Amino acid sequence: MSGREVYLADYPSLHYQEALNLQRRILSAKMEGDFPDTLLLLEHPPVITLGRRGKEENILVPKEILQREMIDIVHVERGGDVTYHGPGQIVGYPVFTLANYGKDISRFIFSIEEVLIRVCRDVGIKARREAINRGVWVRDQKIASIGLAIRRWISFHGFALNWTPNMDHFRFITPCGLPGVEMTSIEEILGKDIDGDTLRRLICRHFEKVFHIQFREVSLAQKLNEGGAHEHSERSQVYEGSRMGQNRG
Repeated sequence: MSGREVYLADYPSLHYQEALNLQRRILSAKMEGDFPDTLLLLEHPPVITLGRRGKEENILVPKEILQREMIDIVHVERGGDVTYHGPGQIVGYPVFTLANYGKDISRFIFSIEEVLIRVCRDVGIKARREAINRGVWVRDQKIASIGLAIRRWISFHGFALNWTPNMDHFRFITPCGLPGVEMTSIEEILGKDIDGDTLRRLICRHFEKVFHIQFREVSLAQKLNEGGAHEHSERSQVYEGSRMGQNRG
């Protein structure tokens, strides 16, 4: 397969703040040099994240319940409102230079949706886009969420595909700040479990096809240390992953 080489960093599980720090280090390395586009693929321990326009009232339960369930709350610079991440949810963070993809944020998001729609199709689920709210949907339920930040035309943050998460945890929030939205998962729809490694391989395969790239799996810490990358603090543009047409912060 031919295409632009992109680093793949595949982790079984990573705490949210660790993953965010890695993204920021990649972002810094890309701003300061020619660090390749990189996809982080992982799961998180339970965490609720609030985007730049996130509202605390969209967390529907007292903090005591979140503490009992060992769910952290993290405020982040991505677009969108409130999102839950946890085990059984495959999360991808494409830190990509958008100049390679026409500097077209809507097209970039469309392509991520296409990857996830194809993954769902391969496991026997007919998924779709929604006319107003971005992400991937099965009938009237959301199976994957997308929320990005853009800094100097480099993307970070990304997508979350519900594979077999604790669905009760989604009831602790108003997903994406959209009242009445119900979340679903691959396991819930199919009534059976799908191997997580299989899903990761499908995600990588369709990323390569849709984005015309070729993954190279690497030790990300080693690559970043070689370049001396550090975190970079600069205001980001945001993409509202829940609403079309509101793609700038």
